[in-house]
Amino acid sequence: MKNTTMLKRLFKIFVCAVSLGALIAPAAIAADITDVGYMDQAALASLPVFVNANRELAAYNAQLNAQFTAQMKAAKTDAQRQSIQLSFQQRFSDKQRELIGPLFTRAQLAIASVSAAHDLGVVVDKRIVIYGGTDITPEVTKLFLSSQAIAPPTATPPPAAIGFVDQTVLDSLPRVKTANDAMAKFVAAQRKTYAPQLLAAKGDKVKQQTIYQQYQQSLTDEQKKLLQPLVTATKNATAAVARQKNLILVIDRADVIYGGTDITKDVQSALSK
Repeated sequence: MKNTTMLKRLFKIFVCAVSLGALIAPAAIAADITDVGYMDQAALASLPVFVNANRELAAYNAQLNAQFTAQMKAAKTDAQRQSIQLSFQQRFSDKQRELIGPLFTRAQLAIASVSAAHDLGVVVDKRIVIYGGTDITPEVTKLFLSSQAIAPPTATPPPAAIGFVDQTVLDSLPRVKTANDAMAKFVAAQRKTYAPQLLAAKGDKVKQQTIYQQYQQSLTDEQKKLLQPLVTATKNATAAVARQKNLILVIDRADVIYGGTDITKDVQSALSK
């Protein structure tokens, strides 16, 4: 498992209600988040037009892979191999933009148009919604599939009581990178230590299990030592910014489809001090 992935999983504590000094009654919460919508992106992606485009892209990728393998075998230097790799990556990206790009843009316009019609301040992915919110999936799907042109909304989304943090930006902070690098070195060292022990215990499942548990525990302990302080600091910074901006909820940027209040720079600034 990559350490950035471990850190991102730990940072999922972003998805938390932010106390505004006291417990908020359910009725008060409902009154504050009536401008929240949600969208089933999986349902949109399952539409035939998306399925066909992805199928065509997969077929094109299969052709590229065959050509790529042949050219890499013929390459004689690292520079040639790097040039070939970059060339094929660009060709795939170009095809992806050609096939998926227009569909993605139309979907975004449809979501923005429906959201504006409902005066929604934020639209999130359906998979993180347990209760409440306005489901705009049927309206978005209908508009997306229609033959009419979709004009961008003339106004920006209204202020939302739900904020978001872009984890990819926080990952670039020096202190996060330093922690990830240290964790990567520790994992590599532990693998060198425990791999021979596991090999020597081959055939003894009980002993292998014990060694593996020790290995996992060592990673967990080091993770708590290196990464948990960052998680705590980020949680505290996020909560402080959220209180300043009167937000009742902060989620990961990846779960936001439209609108919301971006507090990434504020949290980044707080963590950089």
